[in-house]
Amino acid sequence: MFPLRLGFLSILLVCSSCMTKGPYVELNRERFSVELADTQDKRALGLMFRDSMPDDHGMLFIFPSETRRSFWMKNTRIPLDIFYFDSNLALVSVAENTPPCRTPKCPYYPSDGPVKYVLELNAGKAAELGVKTGDVLELHLDR
Repeated sequence: MFPLRLGFLSILLVCSSCMTKGPYVELNRERFSVELADTQDKRALGLMFRDSMPDDHGMLFIFPSETRRSFWMKNTRIPLDIFYFDSNLALVSVAENTPPCRTPKCPYYPSDGPVKYVLELNAGKAAELGVKTGDVLELHLDR
């Protein structure tokens, strides 16, 4: 009976370590835990005032409608890649290596077309993943 229990516990531990807690996305077979910016207040705050973000984390902005979007880096302390996705989750464009902005007037980084979702990841991820227009984002947002 003991070996059976040990085997069951081993399987349980392996399976539980594969489970991601909280929402995540997949892009080009890479998984990122995401914070959801799905309200006006959360979208306005974004990743401001943070000194770092784990390599496998990001923020997913979810908008109620699809339109051209523009982001800026005001009060954002870490460089980011900003991925713009349409309502079908297809990549429209990427603003790569956007630097933190420490001045009163910051540049804007617009999408190349209408988008509904915006994913912010640490700078360099777009190049690392080899993303291209049309790549599809997978959402796993069950909480």
